[in-house]
Amino acid sequence: MNGIAFGQQSFNDFDYADDVSLLAELQDLLVPVLEVFQEEPAPLGLEVYWRKTMVPALGSMKDEPPSLLVCGHDVQCVKSFTYLGILIHSTCSSEPEIRRQSVITQTATQSLGCRLWRSRIATSTKLRLCIAYILPIMLYGSECWTAKKADIQRIDALDQWCLRYLLPWLRQE
Repeated sequence: MNGIAFGQQSFNDFDYADDVSLLAELQDLLVPVLEVFQEEPAPLGLEVYWRKTMVPALGSMKDEPPSLLVCGHDVQCVKSFTYLGILIHSTCSSEPEIRRQSVITQTATQSLGCRLWRSRIATSTKLRLCIAYILPIMLYGSECWTAKKADIQRIDALDQWCLRYLLPWLRQE
């Protein structure tokens, strides 16, 4: 299929069109791009699901309207949204995502509490299970994080919490 060029944008690969992120420096440029994005896949029977479409206001939220009108549909402007399982926040900071992943990690660790961590399984096996099942939860999407010193401290604290939780003899009571 031939793609359509809009400025330097080209839409010609719709293999994974259910998860698309379009970036524009100016909001005024985004509306025409979204209009073209609706028209291009139409011959293939693909449609934009406007109720799930959002416009993130990255950076400053000043002067941002609550929604945009695109092809007769209201598209909500949001401070944050989840894209491919990662929280994207308007501050362009990774802190909200790191906090979110920390909560998910703690919940997963606690859900295995009595059945796994409190069992008589060897400590080496518990550590291997933690590395295989818990650590990937915390680090999901971390290759995109811009971690600051406070974020690194938060990650280290979570790591220590997980170790104390699964190895009761490490707890200081």
